[in-house]
Amino acid sequence: MRVIGIVAEYNPFHNGHEYLIKKAREIVNDPRAIVLVVMSGPFTQRGLPSILPKDVRARQALLCGADVVLELPFTFACAPSERFAFGAIETLYRTGVVTDIAFGIDSDNFDLLKKLSEADLDNNEAFTASLKKNLEDGMSFPSARANAIADVFEYEDKEELRNTLRRPNSILALDYLRAIRVFKKNFNVIAIPRVGDDYDSADVGSKYPSATAIRDIIRGCGNSQSALAAKLAGLMPDDSLAVMLSSLSTKKFTFPDMDLYAKTVLMDLDKAGNDTAYMGDGILGYIRNTCGKLRSADSDLESLMNKLNTKHFTQGRILRAMASMMLGQSEEFIATHKHVPYIRVLGFSREGRYCLKIIGKCAKVPLIHNCSDFLEQQDEEIIAVSALDIKAANLQNMLMGLPLNTDWDIPPVSVK
Repeated sequence: MRVIGIVAEYNPFHNGHEYLIKKAREIVNDPRAIVLVVMSGPFTQRGLPSILPKDVRARQALLCGADVVLELPFTFACAPSERFAFGAIETLYRTGVVTDIAFGIDSDNFDLLKKLSEADLDNNEAFTASLKKNLEDGMSFPSARANAIADVFEYEDKEELRNTLRRPNSILALDYLRAIRVFKKNFNVIAIPRVGDDYDSADVGSKYPSATAIRDIIRGCGNSQSALAAKLAGLMPDDSLAVMLSSLSTKKFTFPDMDLYAKTVLMDLDKAGNDTAYMGDGILGYIRNTCGKLRSADSDLESLMNKLNTKHFTQGRILRAMASMMLGQSEEFIATHKHVPYIRVLGFSREGRYCLKIIGKCAKVPLIHNCSDFLEQQDEEIIAVSALDIKAANLQNMLMGLPLNTDWDIPPVSVK
């Protein structure tokens, strides 16, 4: 059985996501290959709640080509690219069935990414020294890391090297490759060049817009189904758009109130300490000092993030620190929980159901179908990581106007 693993957020599922699934099956020359997706849950890697609930996004994916959708736990999903990539690849590895791993890249030079992934940066003193100096000079971590790699890596075209390392999908691809090497499994790696608009483009210039542009359209339309249908037609697969609109019409969710999120963050700043995850390096003091000068008109999320904008810390780092503060995630928690302790099933197709039966026999960790399954677990790591997942889901529910603990009532999505 050919099983293609894909890491995704599907925030929301758009044409580019459907293209990657189809292209991966085409490359392995098997139209019946199982596509198994590891997807972030209530929070995304950037540090914000997802714009749609995870069960709605799972249904979108299953109707548009995926066969199994698994959830990446919050502590890995809402994390820097290295931890995000490691947790996702480890989940795919621990299913025991994945044969191929497919992901998108921003660069045409995949060989360069492969060579970079083989470099032993962890034990390279020159890299460590360069990274430290770059950080002391005020660079953000991604820029400092990119420049440090360029300093020590032998490559003729240094400008191409730096440009490659500045692109988000290339950084993730590099971290996927590094994670794959850790598990020493001979996955067939499928790197698919991005088509359409750039990753963070806010403009719609093709039939393959970025998720950023689609989210901007959604925010502009609010919960108006007619406006959403008119604006998003052709930019998302028909089935994906239909799932979103039908879920809105049946009140399964409303789009998250991000201004309420910003206000809640501001009210709860006293919960944060220097031991809060990602709050180190002076971030906590910076956030408190900046927020202490805010006017009432600056309490919406956009104004708040504009005020917090700085070259010293990426926006993602600040948002992940805020999310960790809201959910009580500490640096010690991250240091202690380095591995994904379970596989949570969000949905499956008919073919995916058969795949899950095999995973049940091959998986190296417990397979979780419903929240109630966590009650049967005695492992402290499973209990701690799942508790954080449930807290993250409840925070998103509050922003979407949904009752708390709905995670306990929603079974995996099943499509024919």
